[in-house]
Amino acid sequence: MSKKFVQEITAMDQDFARWYTDVVLRAELVDYSGIKGCMIIKPYGYRIWELIQQQLDARFKETGHENVYMPLFIPESLLQKEAEHVAGFAPEVAWVTHGGNEKLTERLCVRPTSEAVFCDHYAKTIQSYNDLPKLYNQWCSVVRWEKTTRPFLRTTEFLWQEGHTAHATAEEAAKEALDMLEIYANFCAEVLAIPVLKGRKTEKEKFAGAKVTYTIEALMHDGQALQSGTTHDFGDGFARAFGIQYTDKDNTLKYVYQTSWGVSTRLIGGLIMVHGDDRGLVLPPRVAPIQVMIIPIGTNRPGVLEKAEELKTLLKDKVRVDLDASSKSPGWKFNEYEMKGVPLRIEIGPRDLEQNQVTVVRRDNSEKIQVPLDKVVEQVVAILEDVQKSLLEKATKARDEKTFSATSLEELASILKETPGFIKAMWCGSRECEEKIKEETGATSRCIPFEQEKISDRCVCCGEEAKEMVYWGRAY
Repeated sequence: MSKKFVQEITAMDQDFARWYTDVVLRAELVDYSGIKGCMIIKPYGYRIWELIQQQLDARFKETGHENVYMPLFIPESLLQKEAEHVAGFAPEVAWVTHGGNEKLTERLCVRPTSEAVFCDHYAKTIQSYNDLPKLYNQWCSVVRWEKTTRPFLRTTEFLWQEGHTAHATAEEAAKEALDMLEIYANFCAEVLAIPVLKGRKTEKEKFAGAKVTYTIEALMHDGQALQSGTTHDFGDGFARAFGIQYTDKDNTLKYVYQTSWGVSTRLIGGLIMVHGDDRGLVLPPRVAPIQVMIIPIGTNRPGVLEKAEELKTLLKDKVRVDLDASSKSPGWKFNEYEMKGVPLRIEIGPRDLEQNQVTVVRRDNSEKIQVPLDKVVEQVVAILEDVQKSLLEKATKARDEKTFSATSLEELASILKETPGFIKAMWCGSRECEEKIKEETGATSRCIPFEQEKISDRCVCCGEEAKEMVYWGRAY
C-alpha cells in the first residue's frame, strides 16, 4: 500500500467523521452539489442503490405488493387533515408558494412522505371489501429541510421506498407492519451483511400519527446506532381523518386500517460505516457493483491480456466482473479497487500462466488464494459466498462486543463515554425518564426489543419498578 494512498483517507480511529467523508468522496459514491444539503449520487454510488432497490423490490413483489407513483406536491389543506402527522413534519417541510410569477392560492408542500396523498387516493378508490387489501409501494425522492447534513445519512433530498397499505381489519394491518419489518431485517442480514435489532419504538420516538412504530437498528463501527428502517401501524387514525371507508360483507360502512414502511439511501451510509476500514470501502458481494476485478500484470507479455479477457468472458454469466487493462501500475490498481471495496481481485501474470493458475485476493481479509485456471468460475463463486458470510459474522461479533448492560444512570453514562455502543437497561415507561436519560447522556431509546431480558427490577433512571428492557444509544 503506497504512502500517498493512506494519506488520502483519514484513519478511522483518528477522526471517524472525516474518515467517512473521505471514503464517500474518494470512492466516488457522491459529490457535493451547489444546493446546500443535497448530494449528487455518482454512478458507482447509484449502482449500489440500484442493487439494493432490485433485491428489495423483488421481495416486495413476492409478498403481493405493487409499485405506484404519487405526486411530488401535496396541497396544504390535504396535509393538515391529520393534525399529529403534520405537526411532526412541520419543521422539515419545504413549501412552494409561486407558480411562475403568480402566487399560488394554496401552498404546496414538497413531499416529505406520502401518507396524505395515498390517503386521498384510497378515499376515492376504496369502496368495498373487494377492493382490499391495497398493497402499494413507491420508489421516489423526498425532501426534508435538515439543518445538519451528511451524505447518505441525512440530506435535504434523499431516495427511498415507501410502502402504503390499506386493510379490512386491525389484525391484518398489525401483521403487515411486522411482516415488512421482518423483510427489512432479513434483507439487511442476507444482502447487506448488517445484523440489526428488531423492536418497537417508544411513544416519544414513534412516527407522527402512528399507533405503533417498529424499527430495525444497526450499530456502526464507532459505536453509534443507525435507524435503518421503520414500519408503522396506523390503526384507523388516518382513515378517520381522510374518510377512507368501505362497505363490508354485512353491508355496513367500516374504516380501513393502514400501514406505511420505508428504507432509504441511508442504508448505503450504514454499509460504509459497518464494513469499511482504513483502506476504504468493504462491500458485501451482493451489493457490490463490481464483484470481481481482473488485473493483468505484464500486459506486454505474450498471452497475459488474452487470458485475462478469456477469464472475464468465463465469469461474466456468474458474477459482476470487470477488467482493468489500462496502463496504470498494478499497485495503483490494487489500491484503487481496494478503496472502492471490490470483494475480489484476480491477478494474472506470466508466472501465473506458466503455472496454469491465477491469484485471487479477498478484500475483506487480504487473503491470497491460488486457484487453478480450470476451476476459476466455481471457486470464485464459492469465495464470494464466503466473503458475504464472513462479513455478517464479523459485523455481528463487533456489535455483540459493543453491547453492554447498565443498572444505573451513572453506569449508562460511563459506558457511553468509555465504550459507545448499544446499552441494555430497564425502563419504567415514563417520558420524563426517557428525556432525562437523553439530557444527561446523549443517548436515545433505540428500540424496545421483541425478545425481552430482565437486567434488573428497577428503572435505570428513576429506580421505580421497571416495565420493559430498552436498547439505548447515541445515534446518527
